Amino acid sequence: MYIYNMSRNLLILCVFCASILHGKNIVIAQNPASIKLEKNMKQPPFLKPGDTVAIVAPAGILKNKTHEINQAQKLLKGWGLNVVVGKHIFNQNNHFSGTDEERYEDFQDALNDPNIKAIWCARGGYGSVRIIDKLDWSGFIQNPKWIIGYSDITTFHNHIHNLGYESIHAMMCTSLQDAPSSIKKTIDSFKAALFGTPLHYTFEGSTYNKEGSVLAPIVGGNLTILQTMLGSKTSIDTSGKILFIEEIGEYKYHIDRMLQSLKRAGYFENCKGVIVGNMSKLKSNTTKWGSSTEQLVLDALSDYNFPIAFNMPAGHEKDNRALIFGKTVELIVKKEQSTIIFKVL
Repeated sequence: MYIYNMSRNLLILCVFCASILHGKNIVIAQNPASIKLEKNMKQPPFLKPGDTVAIVAPAGILKNKTHEINQAQKLLKGWGLNVVVGKHIFNQNNHFSGTDEERYEDFQDALNDPNIKAIWCARGGYGSVRIIDKLDWSGFIQNPKWIIGYSDITTFHNHIHNLGYESIHAMMCTSLQDAPSSIKKTIDSFKAALFGTPLHYTFEGSTYNKEGSVLAPIVGGNLTILQTMLGSKTSIDTSGKILFIEEIGEYKYHIDRMLQSLKRAGYFENCKGVIVGNMSKLKSNTTKWGSSTEQLVLDALSDYNFPIAFNMPAGHEKDNRALIFGKTVELIVKKEQSTIIFKVL
């Protein structure tokens, strides 16, 4: 171990000296732990025509959503895929798409079936945390498959990341309440992620952007869910990684409170960058926060010297670009624009 550390320190010193000679700033984005994680992160097989996708509803109720589910099946079949729908998907149990047992059963059946190559969540809302500890992931580990969704589905993304697998943060079936032509970029990026077309995004910059570049795996999801997972086995380690966050329907002081909670838990100590997606439909409090959401984020993370990119089109808006969590990306942040390049390793 001593020899390894001495060799690594010597390598870093050499890189540092070379950067000085060439007048460049070099970011050492990875520590040994993150390098090991990157090499060990497993990628489920990308889909091809003839593969089967399961549509399940692990969380919120699908009331009056038959049209959206039909549109989702039509979309997948148009790509040459087969579709199976969870038998309990339209069940109703108060807030949820069926009882915990029913939602668990549909998800577990899809995990266990080796013929199913991807599980597409119909919607988020709330409820995934109520079944996450019931699930047996041994079938998934034997036959890895893509888990797809966002918002409340962050619960599954976190768990899958801790198992050592990549997953897809992307649109859900209920996104098809909008005409496909109005969410073309969302659909195109979802298809690209699913079939293995390399993802590359350049998006609008911000005067609030904290400039820099870094190469590291991307993780994260909905801010509320990330904060909710703290202290559990489903909380993720962000060391050596880029954190993506998005949110909807919160007060600014709630966003600050969640960021402060993550900060106190050490979430940002060895984080290598932050990408801020959509902060949608924020509520107005009677006591005004007094600054923009961007400045709120910068103030909460002022102790850290990593790049921060705003305006990533991902989250609770029509333009919701797919992200492959667990995959290494190159993040380049400038005031004028930001770029995310998903690396093919």
